[in-house]
Amino acid sequence: MTASKTVPASSPGPEEPSEADRLRALLRTPAYLKALVFSALIGVPVSLAAFWFLVGLHELEHVMWADLPEALGRASPPAWWPLPLLAVAGIVVGLVVTRLPGAGGHVPAGGLHAGGASTAALPGVVVAAVASLPLGAVLGPEAPLIALGGGLALLFRRLVRAPATPQSTALLGAAGAAAAVSAIFGNPLIAAVLLIEVAGVGGPQLFVVMLPALLSSGVGAVVFTGFGRWTGLETGSLSLGFPTAPPRLDAGDVVWSVLLAVGVGALVHLLVVGGRLTAAFVAASPFVRTVVCAVAAGGCATLYSVVTGRTPADVASSGQATLAGLASDPHAWGVGALVAVLLFKGAAYALCLGSLRGGLVFPVLFLGAAAGVLLAPLPGLGVIPGASAGMAAASAAALRLPVSSVALVVLLLGNSETIPVVILAAVTAFATAELLPPGPPLTPRRPRGGARAA
Repeated sequence: MTASKTVPASSPGPEEPSEADRLRALLRTPAYLKALVFSALIGVPVSLAAFWFLVGLHELEHVMWADLPEALGRASPPAWWPLPLLAVAGIVVGLVVTRLPGAGGHVPAGGLHAGGASTAALPGVVVAAVASLPLGAVLGPEAPLIALGGGLALLFRRLVRAPATPQSTALLGAAGAAAAVSAIFGNPLIAAVLLIEVAGVGGPQLFVVMLPALLSSGVGAVVFTGFGRWTGLETGSLSLGFPTAPPRLDAGDVVWSVLLAVGVGALVHLLVVGGRLTAAFVAASPFVRTVVCAVAAGGCATLYSVVTGRTPADVASSGQATLAGLASDPHAWGVGALVAVLLFKGAAYALCLGSLRGGLVFPVLFLGAAAGVLLAPLPGLGVIPGASAGMAAASAAALRLPVSSVALVVLLLGNSETIPVVILAAVTAFATAELLPPGPPLTPRRPRGGARAA
């Protein structure tokens, strides 16, 4: 008999490095360490630029909607006031879209985007935002801030002649965007969480992108907060103060919040689809149809003022200041005013989403809060739980970023009692919006000057 040899079926090879090993190796890489240091450094100038950008928007909005009407002998803007302002906004944005590189930034109906930062697009982004937001566009400043922060970060890299690679472009773009957007939300954690979901990355790649972004946004928040206190100037950052303490949640709050989230999620989804239809309409003749849609949004504000007797600024604005007023005195709004502002501001929001330039967040926060306050008299539902659930549902349905929506609303409310309904509402509205037909896809217009990253 011959002895038989036992041969293993396969010889063991070298073990694959674990996720933690790859992350540790990355953190020891000199190039990545340099990117972290540069991210901390750019947080300072980017946050200062964001500060002055927001101060400028805030001051110009006050001039347009308070100082000028007062100079004309009116205590508040007349009903027709939004029409000429938004006509000017439409003309300027139409010229930016058709004449400048980058087309003034992405179309708001397409959602938030953290990538694609470009220095060439910066002038158009700034001009389009300055023309849109203070003159009455129903949009927020977060999308221009993301583009501004990312573009400035790449501009500073060019000025110091740092090496440009695809990885450094992605890292610095995210870091600059985080430093800028943390300013308007008042918390660097919101910027970090938002970019986690916008980037849609995981594993070691998550840390690769988020460490520079978190570092830069933290530095930017320190500079931004200190500089604001030193100058005494206002940027209009979000803050809410309800007149009463949040109640203890009961079964009625939870059940009604879920049902409210279904309705708000469906409504906001329809508004976003309307924005995409508006974008398709505008794309056929960008200049003329941008003006038409902007004037139509102004018409919504005018009709609201005529019907309710309230200021047209309730509709023709981002909703930032109006949201704070609604939270501080929700009973000042009658049922008719709440129904009217939901209808007219919703229509103006859809028109602006597809034509002007700005972000999605601020108007839907107001719309969600208004829906919650409107339904608060339902048996078992209070004002604060209703408004909290409405804001979370509206934000999640518009952005499709449920974690960011929960974090944003919780920090705005400043309490832990409403966290359960905020989470339930955000998840419910997100699922509702995802299950509905998506609507027409956006067909991006090729920007003038190419699509260079830096």
